[in-house]
Amino acid sequence: MNELYKILNITPQDETLYNIAVSHSSYANEHKAKKDYERLEFLGDAVVDLVVADYLYSNHDETEGEMTKVRASYVCENALYEYSLNLGLPQFIKVGHGEEKEGGKYKKAIVADIFESLVGAIYLDLGYERARKTVLDIVVPYIENPDITFFNDYKSALQEYIQTEQKNLFYNLVEEKGPAHDKMFTVEVVIDDIVYGRGSGSSKKEAEQNAAKKALDKLAK
Repeated sequence: MNELYKILNITPQDETLYNIAVSHSSYANEHKAKKDYERLEFLGDAVVDLVVADYLYSNHDETEGEMTKVRASYVCENALYEYSLNLGLPQFIKVGHGEEKEGGKYKKAIVADIFESLVGAIYLDLGYERARKTVLDIVVPYIENPDITFFNDYKSALQEYIQTEQKNLFYNLVEEKGPAHDKMFTVEVVIDDIVYGRGSGSSKKEAEQNAAKKALDKLAK
């Protein structure tokens, strides 16, 4: 783990947190461990959102709507996946034997999650300021490079369209399948009681984005 600490430029106080942060549920179940990275990922997600929002507010003179779009671009699964890959984090991920055979250490959802779980571990172990510096050091170069974009925020684009048309919009989870460590979600986007698109993904957020894209494609015709 010393190499991981060098990559993150930290000196840990509680190494147990970082071992949990890289342990997927399949590994925890296989080794009868009590904890996996999911709770730390939940916490890290909130920390990353706050750090990026604070940076945009302090350094960019944009409207609330524009900042929301920019933040979404740099905290989405594609972005988190890119950060983890560039840092070489997949080599530290611990998965069960079955998951490893399926390439679990390089699955987008798992690789993206590990970035947030490590941020959560840093926050608990070394405090907010250290976690903030880590996130800024990694994310800001992407934000300030105009040539880098991770995805179009289809949900925000669809929401803006619907607001101008004064219609009702909601997302309906219609299917959730697969084991806990490898879920697949399917979501429908409904506008004024009419289904305009259906999308699937390894997270609800990804499924909603894919459904919103289908809806926008349909509305554009």
